[in-house]
Amino acid sequence: MSRIATIGFFDGVHRGHQSLFDCLCSLSKERGLEPLIVTFKQHPRTVLQTDYTPRLLTTPSEREALLKKYGEVLMLPFEDFHSLTAAEFMRLLKTNYDVSVLLMGYDHHFGSDRLRHPHEYIHIGESVGVEIQTMKEYTEGEWHVSSTEIRTALENGNVALADELLGRPYSLAGTVVHGKAVGRTIGFPTANIIPSDPDKVVPKPGVYMAYADAQAMNNAPAFVNIDANRLIEVHVPSFKGNLYDQQLEIKFMRFLREEKHFENLEQLREQIKDDIDSILHPDAC
Repeated sequence: MSRIATIGFFDGVHRGHQSLFDCLCSLSKERGLEPLIVTFKQHPRTVLQTDYTPRLLTTPSEREALLKKYGEVLMLPFEDFHSLTAAEFMRLLKTNYDVSVLLMGYDHHFGSDRLRHPHEYIHIGESVGVEIQTMKEYTEGEWHVSSTEIRTALENGNVALADELLGRPYSLAGTVVHGKAVGRTIGFPTANIIPSDPDKVVPKPGVYMAYADAQAMNNAPAFVNIDANRLIEVHVPSFKGNLYDQQLEIKFMRFLREEKHFENLEQLREQIKDDIDSILHPDAC
């Protein structure tokens, strides 16, 4: 069956992307076409700019899983295609994947010839035999929804805004490793994790309300402390057990406070009690 496709890196698969995919699915039903999402294994700038270090909202596997909710996903190695012009890439999609309609986001551009205007793509599409459809920008209230806007919110500690623009909680996952065990000595053991993907954005240092998922727990309320070295400590009040070497995912919900320096362990203990109370009784805050 012939396909309708859209192209992009789609980091975060945020609400702007979701609007595009909803349109893709709607058009696919109207036209009797199969929806196809074309994306890339690595961030395009890592190929075009070798010293670029991406700050990702989703790992490749997370991104692929989120995209598959909307249709077939074609994940291509960008280095094999970045030299193609827009016309060459459209011909490839038509010839190899039977794409007859291409839906483009409002600010999306592709091809080594760096075309800037929708009418240029429409003109090339007509010559290649691919119909070009374009989308208007998706906004959320006063916010222009973009991966950049979400990264900025996370780096400012505004995880609530990031969650709103994503349409789901921002999450980090990693393996639980041994730490200094300070929390355990004062009765509040923490799980220390190192993010599985070093390129994922870590919210700014501070203490957060979150939910934790692991083999032995599901969406358990937790508080998360992130220090200036990106060390992530997670305390789950309801959990008693050993998490070492397990995968732990944390879903950020709300910024609680900045990091503090404590004169002694008793001050730290009292602050942790307050933190626990704020996550278990958020309506009282």
